[in-house]
Amino acid sequence: MLQHSLLLIYRNFKRFRSTFLINLIGLSTGLACALLIFLWVNDELQVDSFHEKESQLFQVMTNHHNAEGITTWEVGPGKLGESLAEEMPEVAYAVSSSDIPDKFILSDKGRHISASGQFVSKDFFNVFSYKLTQGNESQVLANKNAVVISESLAQKLFGTTDDVIGKTIVWQILHFNKPVTVTGVFKDVPSNSSDQFDFVLSFEDFKDMLGSGLHWDNHNAKTYLILRAGTDAEQLNRKVQGFIKSMLPTSNVSIFVRPYADKYLYGNYENGLQAGGRIEYVKLFSIIALFILLIACINFMNLSTAKATRRIKEVGIKKAMGASRQSLVMQYLGEALLMAFASLVVALMLVELLLSPFSQLTGKELILTYEPYFVAVILTITILTGILAGSYPAFYLSGFKPATVLRGKLETLGGELLARKGLVVFQFTLSVVLVVAVLVVYKQIEYVQNKNLGYSNDNILYFSPEGKVQEKLETFLSEAEKVPGVVLVSSGGSIISDVGSTIGLHWQGKNVQDEVAFQTVAVNYKMIEMLRLQIKEGRSFSKVLSSDTAHLIFNEAAVKAMSMRNPVGKVVNLWGEDKKIIGVVKDFHFQSLHEKVKPMFFRLEPKSAMKVMVKVEAGKERETIEKLQELYRDFNPGYILNYKFLNQDYEALYAAEQRVSILSRYFAGLAILISCLGLFGLAAFTAEKRVKEIGVRKVLGASDFSIVYLLSSDFTKLVLISISLAMPISYTLVKHWLSNFAYRIELELWYFVCSGLLALLIAWITVGMQAVKAARLSPSQCLKDV
Repeated sequence: MLQHSLLLIYRNFKRFRSTFLINLIGLSTGLACALLIFLWVNDELQVDSFHEKESQLFQVMTNHHNAEGITTWEVGPGKLGESLAEEMPEVAYAVSSSDIPDKFILSDKGRHISASGQFVSKDFFNVFSYKLTQGNESQVLANKNAVVISESLAQKLFGTTDDVIGKTIVWQILHFNKPVTVTGVFKDVPSNSSDQFDFVLSFEDFKDMLGSGLHWDNHNAKTYLILRAGTDAEQLNRKVQGFIKSMLPTSNVSIFVRPYADKYLYGNYENGLQAGGRIEYVKLFSIIALFILLIACINFMNLSTAKATRRIKEVGIKKAMGASRQSLVMQYLGEALLMAFASLVVALMLVELLLSPFSQLTGKELILTYEPYFVAVILTITILTGILAGSYPAFYLSGFKPATVLRGKLETLGGELLARKGLVVFQFTLSVVLVVAVLVVYKQIEYVQNKNLGYSNDNILYFSPEGKVQEKLETFLSEAEKVPGVVLVSSGGSIISDVGSTIGLHWQGKNVQDEVAFQTVAVNYKMIEMLRLQIKEGRSFSKVLSSDTAHLIFNEAAVKAMSMRNPVGKVVNLWGEDKKIIGVVKDFHFQSLHEKVKPMFFRLEPKSAMKVMVKVEAGKERETIEKLQELYRDFNPGYILNYKFLNQDYEALYAAEQRVSILSRYFAGLAILISCLGLFGLAAFTAEKRVKEIGVRKVLGASDFSIVYLLSSDFTKLVLISISLAMPISYTLVKHWLSNFAYRIELELWYFVCSGLLALLIAWITVGMQAVKAARLSPSQCLKDV
């Protein structure tokens, strides 16, 4: 019986080759798209899920209450972790950590390695499941002078991962320079960890670096907790909410804990409440995968039911011979499932072919492995696709009455025609929504890339000072400025994304209940001039005035937050020291356009430079950089100049949006392609079904144009209905997406009109190919018996 059914299915595939190919291409493309998105989504969901104590692992967050609402930070006071462990019996372990937004330099016997690291508390390896290959979790960070390194870093430093315990290396950052002893080695941090680092140092060293900066008013460390089994996180949140205020009565900071696993996907907060994050893109692409599969299944349904008139006698004979409706349903569902599995084979080949470029687009190392979990998922998707695609045709075909179908005529069913048209409308509605989304995302990305940021980041390269460059920074800056092609040289902290923050600023008239978080950047002379920041009031830092280290320059947002009139010349208190405001710069976008410009000030620290910045003459970048590299080697033997351009950092702020923009273009193209495949098949069927009508019309003098119009008009109406439905849906969706940006494009009518016209044009071309072909048939060909 099975063999007979398979033979019938094979014959039907062979008989309707064009329908078979259209369904195969549509379903395999849809499945390939769904599988690629599944690999990406699965990878996103696995981030930070490898820690053994995941269910008990929480991160402490801080809510800063101010006049404009609540701002949520990941960092809190450096003392918070150990204080919570002492005061809260629910806390089994507490770990504080701080990573510097720059590279450390590790040195061993004249070899200098640039690596990323963190200062962490002694229980770090008891809290997180970073596997130690050498050393004991509870002991490796017990010593203040300890360092624990990754296997790859051990290989770089010592050429081996064996017998490295007890070896001494020197870490250096800024003017800090200290020998430490290797007490442990851990396996390289897995790629599905949101934190990436090469080594960890004792948090006690960080405390030494902070000095007097270690207090409850200074937020500079992240805090992680392992809660005891049975602890209710919500109840703990109510208990710890006012913990910082109990330590510092003037503080307006409250705290709460969230699961550590939420850090990666649920990182956005608005007014103290969780407001999405990367999970939005996970949901978006999951929906897109579902939509593309639905479009492919709709093609199968439509083409199968459209071809029903060619199979009615088969159904009638089987029913007359005693076949039950159930057996016919199983036959046609089996046909759909076989088609789905044939499509799966093609889809897997497509995935293998496209996985590498798709991984590059997503910035991930995606691997197609046939593990039991993945096999179960793809089989489930395939079976559901087959059932979904074949259910309507199966129940439709099996419902024919034997007496009716054996006469060779099928009753015209309004419900069937309505369902088919409805499915076409649904297809094109989804396609138009995707086209609108692609256009809006593209225009927003274009907007953020071309918007006047209020400063210049063109032709500015930067690098971290190392060795003698750090020790003799002023001499190096002076020599670098003499290099031909160099316009300006300065130094300072980061001005994009990784900007330091403080709430330790006080001024006359400040409301004690109103806490303002200020972004702060340490700069050297000429930095403001290099960035071409516009001075609104006062002046910039000047070498002529030696007292400028006691001065600050604010932006407009900071002056507004302080409700200060005529700020130049007024005195504020920063971290216990009086500072004079000497200038105000116009607001500039030092963070992404997702956020409004925040209060910010510059402080002059010529000797404490995280980065050296060099503005080079346009058109002379290559030769100027070569000369800078030569100067760096001569000035700093044993070190290599590793530089980046400042505008690259700005572009990196929108890496996720760029990927969404590119991927959505491909997916929208696929959706339209699959929709048009179905439209092409339906147009061919319609032309075939009405071939005698076309012949009669031509005999009566109908022109080719009138025939084309006749065959195209019905499909045009369906696409126009799709466009009218897609407009409000797409408007709602893109408006919601744009709301994530504080600065965004205005939604213009032409975005929607052009998207609709594009879909209509593609539909016309698709249907027109078949309509023109039918219109060119001679009347004798149309009227002959077939």
